[in-house]
Amino acid sequence: MVKSVGIIGMSEGNGHPFSFSAIINGYSDSGLAASGWEGIYNYVRRRDNSEFGIEGFRVTHAWTQDHEQTQRLCKACLIPHAVDHLEELIGKVDAVIIARDDFENHFSMAMPFLKAGQYVFVDKPLSLNIEELRAFRTYLENGRLMSCSGMRYAKELDEPRASLSQYGKIKLIRGAILNSWEQYGVHLLYAIFGCVSSKPVSVIPLRSEHVSLAIQMDDGSLLQLDSLGQSYKTFRIDFWGTNGVSSHEITDNFSMFRRTLWHFAESIRTGVPAIPPQETIDIMRLLIAGVIAHSERREVYIHDIQI
Repeated sequence: MVKSVGIIGMSEGNGHPFSFSAIINGYSDSGLAASGWEGIYNYVRRRDNSEFGIEGFRVTHAWTQDHEQTQRLCKACLIPHAVDHLEELIGKVDAVIIARDDFENHFSMAMPFLKAGQYVFVDKPLSLNIEELRAFRTYLENGRLMSCSGMRYAKELDEPRASLSQYGKIKLIRGAILNSWEQYGVHLLYAIFGCVSSKPVSVIPLRSEHVSLAIQMDDGSLLQLDSLGQSYKTFRIDFWGTNGVSSHEITDNFSMFRRTLWHFAESIRTGVPAIPPQETIDIMRLLIAGVIAHSERREVYIHDIQI
């Protein structure tokens, strides 16, 4: 049975409503070309037809805060129903995708659907508010809520995800990304913690014009993450172990988004959370600890962030 999905957008600079909907539904070439998202159109049109569609999933409704934007989204991504009010999606669809990274609004947008028993995917980061995360925990645990960065499923990291044990003892992991720690550092966290089993202990701010953090891990390794602010586009992760090293520049948005949406659909089908709920909570704790460490210029212990 096909699950009806509502897509919710937009936030500044974030074209995920277009890319996610196109991956699920397919797209109109002329509609997506005229959508204003040239980068999305360029990488989508290079994919084979076999790569579109998520079995049992269909985006049937769309809402954004701008009526004309909603119409462009529907035309580009073959979505039959545009709604004028967010609450109209309650009861009309089986699931909603909140494809916005303005985390300050995630709680108010997601909770009405979660309380109504609908499945919800929330774009990264889920929230930086501890009380909101405590309220979200129940829905993460019962499989109604999923939230992550698509980089958790980046194909460029398939090799370390499958064989990091062959690197021997991990000494150092480094990650660098453009833009802010709050909105983009979370990409690095999901990507790296999809590969390693070690846990963060504390976060130490480093002297830099941008956000640079040293994270002590419970296995003795060091994780150094840099959110570069305004910078040339980069999504890079490097691993150093006693028996191996590797470097990974992550560029294939389409594949990571498609994998993310597949896992969301599979979690609905099986009732099993796609990501262990505690992993999501722990990544948000680390994200919050990084904010505090950078702003207060002090070491922050992860166990002090209670969720």
